[in-house]
Amino acid sequence: MPTGPLRERREALELVAAEAGRARSGAGRLVLFRGATGTGRTTLLEAAVEQEARHRMRVLRVRCSAEEPPVPLSAVLHLLDPAADGDVPGGPADAVDAAGLRERSARLWRSFRSRAAEGPLLAAVDDVHLADPHSRRWLTDAARRLDGLPVLLLVTERNQYDVDPPSPGVAHSLPPALVRVHTLRPLSRTAAEALVRAHGGAGAPRAWVEGCLRAGAGNPLLLRALLDDLRAMGGDGAPAELPGSCAELYPGGYAAAVGWWLENCGPETAAVARTLAVLEDFDGDDGGDGGGPGGDGRGDGEGFTELLAEAAGADPARVRGWTTAAVRLGLLDRDPVRGRPRFAHPLLREAVAGGWSRTRRQEVHRTAAELLHRRGERAERVARHLLRSRAFGTAWAADVLLDAASVAVRGDRRGDAVRYLRRALEEPMPRARRTAVLTELGSLEFATARSSAGIPRLAEALRRPGTPQDKVRAAVALGTALARRGEAHTALAVLRDLDVRPSDHPALARAVRTASALLSDHDRQVRQEFYARLRETAGRSPALVGPAECALLVRYEATAGLLSAEEAMERIRALLEEPEEPEVEPYLLGTAATVAQWADELDEADRLVRRGLAVQHPSLLHPMRPALLNVRADVAAARGRYGALLADPAVRAAPEDGGVRPDPGNAEAHAVIALVETGRFGEARRLAGSFSVRDSHDSWELNRFLYARGVLRAACGDPAGALEDFLECGRRQTSRDVVSPVVTPWRSAAAECHLALGRPREALRTAEEEHRLATVWGTPRLTGRALRVMGAATGGRRGLELAERAVRVLRDATAEVDTELVPALVSQGRCLAAAGQRGRARETLREAASLAERLGAVRMRALAEDALRGTGARRAHVRLTGSAALTDGERRVARLAAGGHTNAEIARLLHLARRTVETHLTSAYRKLGIRRRAELATALDEREPGGGTATGRASGRPGGDDEWPL
Repeated sequence: MPTGPLRERREALELVAAEAGRARSGAGRLVLFRGATGTGRTTLLEAAVEQEARHRMRVLRVRCSAEEPPVPLSAVLHLLDPAADGDVPGGPADAVDAAGLRERSARLWRSFRSRAAEGPLLAAVDDVHLADPHSRRWLTDAARRLDGLPVLLLVTERNQYDVDPPSPGVAHSLPPALVRVHTLRPLSRTAAEALVRAHGGAGAPRAWVEGCLRAGAGNPLLLRALLDDLRAMGGDGAPAELPGSCAELYPGGYAAAVGWWLENCGPETAAVARTLAVLEDFDGDDGGDGGGPGGDGRGDGEGFTELLAEAAGADPARVRGWTTAAVRLGLLDRDPVRGRPRFAHPLLREAVAGGWSRTRRQEVHRTAAELLHRRGERAERVARHLLRSRAFGTAWAADVLLDAASVAVRGDRRGDAVRYLRRALEEPMPRARRTAVLTELGSLEFATARSSAGIPRLAEALRRPGTPQDKVRAAVALGTALARRGEAHTALAVLRDLDVRPSDHPALARAVRTASALLSDHDRQVRQEFYARLRETAGRSPALVGPAECALLVRYEATAGLLSAEEAMERIRALLEEPEEPEVEPYLLGTAATVAQWADELDEADRLVRRGLAVQHPSLLHPMRPALLNVRADVAAARGRYGALLADPAVRAAPEDGGVRPDPGNAEAHAVIALVETGRFGEARRLAGSFSVRDSHDSWELNRFLYARGVLRAACGDPAGALEDFLECGRRQTSRDVVSPVVTPWRSAAAECHLALGRPREALRTAEEEHRLATVWGTPRLTGRALRVMGAATGGRRGLELAERAVRVLRDATAEVDTELVPALVSQGRCLAAAGQRGRARETLREAASLAERLGAVRMRALAEDALRGTGARRAHVRLTGSAALTDGERRVARLAAGGHTNAEIARLLHLARRTVETHLTSAYRKLGIRRRAELATALDEREPGGGTATGRASGRPGGDDEWPL
């Protein structure tokens, strides 16, 4: 039986054929095809009519329409006489009284019987649900009388769960014996896929086929319209992927089909569908609060359905039924996590939502925001709807947006916070509050992408009326932004022009002075002038200089080579004991953290950084916030935590277009060095090459970058280029009165370049100056580094003595100095080899390679192994796991620990610092592949030393005497 373009409708045509046979024998009956919009009812009816016409059945047909004039019995009239125009034989068309309708119905029935008497008759009525009520009633009555007549009454009726209240169907009052009902279901997956592959070919990409199936939702109307659009766009064959938007589908048959489908659903169903599309599109853009905008706090589909019903102004029970039916039809599916209904494909969702204007969509979000606010939903859920609605003109909307901005800032989603604050400014709020919002927004805009848009907002905030505290916050934020753009003079002028009198607001006045001191770091001349005045004031009137400003003086004197680390920390700790005003406390904590990091008091520096960040508003531009983050990075670098320095992909990413940018920061400088030390030279070159030193503003961070680029060039075999960078770094630092190596040890690095270039005298002179300044500061890190380089420059027996002194100084350190101990061991090993002590040299170099491997310092490990080869070692590759990999020091400590001694007892027995004991145990645990102290004895007694398999486990310092910290 030919079915033409029909798929999976053979059963329906067979039913028609069987019932037509009964009708030809005089046993007529009603056959009713029911189905949802777009399932092919009309196409099936036409195929059935064509089928039975070939069997010589005479055909009467009518297609009902909602656009027909409301003439009683109009559909029946057109069935019997397609050319009729409203007049009924034997009576006027406007007779609508009960008696007239009965008479008209009787005449139409007699006419129908007379047609049937002429031979077997097929009466086909399409879309009976659109017929006038009297015609539907007439057809129902006719179905009761067909038995005994050679008539097959074939009717199609839309049958789909809608939000709109349904009208009774044509067969609702008929007994089952008088009607055969066949329901048209959506196409099966097999049939739909066959239809898609008939367009795209057998080799169509699976993802493309899946997209078509979901966008078509098993609905023949939608699926064929989509395929027609795709065919018109690109001919036969499947493209790589479906278009991302309905706007890309030409000529737009798919969107038109979706619109027609919605029109047939009724106004309430269409409103619910479009509301769902708007909310779902929004839900896909939910920004990280985990619940989405449509939740009710329970995070389930039921709560979302209630919100959907309220937002659309529909009966919740009907909406629940509609979503369930739509899922069954394939138009919707459910979110596998939250159970919420959603459209089967983004194209379908977009086509549904596209029927509404932007204003209407905004109204949906406005309604949803109000509903969620009344429910007490979280601020961000409500605020994300407010972003897409017009201004409310109410105070609660501004409150919600500001609360949401705070949540976004705490979650480090500054882009979201910017959007909330911009939208909040559209709502009414007090003048002082608007000033504060402008300050916060301008700060975030600048910090997010160094956008100049933030500076006008900060300037506006400064101009607006506000409290002295608001004025100072705005001025400090504006000054910070200007200084970071290289406009230090303008930044200081902004702070200088503030009308904050010390007699009225002493704490605010001191905060302004301290901020000025920090901002002066961005310009060498301004810095020198400012600190000269500050030192003069401190000497003449000490009472006028508070703890934070005194801490800045300590920092200045430390960089100028005028203080030892011990003296500096003694003064800093005394200042931290003094009470300080909240407005000034961040400056004190940040400066103290910087000095503590220089003094290798890394744990104390970490604590001060945490305290400093905790007392600051996270979204306001403040000169101390980047300073604190820089200290955190400096501490990570000192500990050799290269992974932490490279954790943020944005820090080490070069521009995609290959261009260059100005103003590298401290984080980028550390990233370059971390990439070098981990052996990723190509990445390091790309990152360093993405910055233009010439176009950058003068700052200490630029000096740090020059040092980092010099490290890269030296590691890549370009000592001349590296020396140029190191000397330029030193020239810039010295011009700022920064002569101590606490910031960047450029002299040691330059001395090594001189050596590589065959200039031992210049190398020794530079190294001796570094050693002199390092001795003033007096930390093992600086002293050990200077001794190492001075030993390399000196050579001979004296050079070996200096190298051994460097190792002793670093071994005895209580701080984490492994990043300096590795190169010191390599230098000592080379000196021992040069002195003919190859056995000691190999042991020292193996220890260096093992320690470098523990740090992840690929470059230093390679240098140690290269030096090992130079000693004639049989294997240049050091054994890094198993008991044989332990150094003598690690083995001694591990044996004592396995014997039950605590870390403190081991430190006393071996005359070591407790931190050194912990370092040895950390390395031993990793090499032995164990996690607990109780496993040490077994691991040490293994006959086969290669049994360690835990090289990939996390390494860290044991936190106590019992087990490896997790």
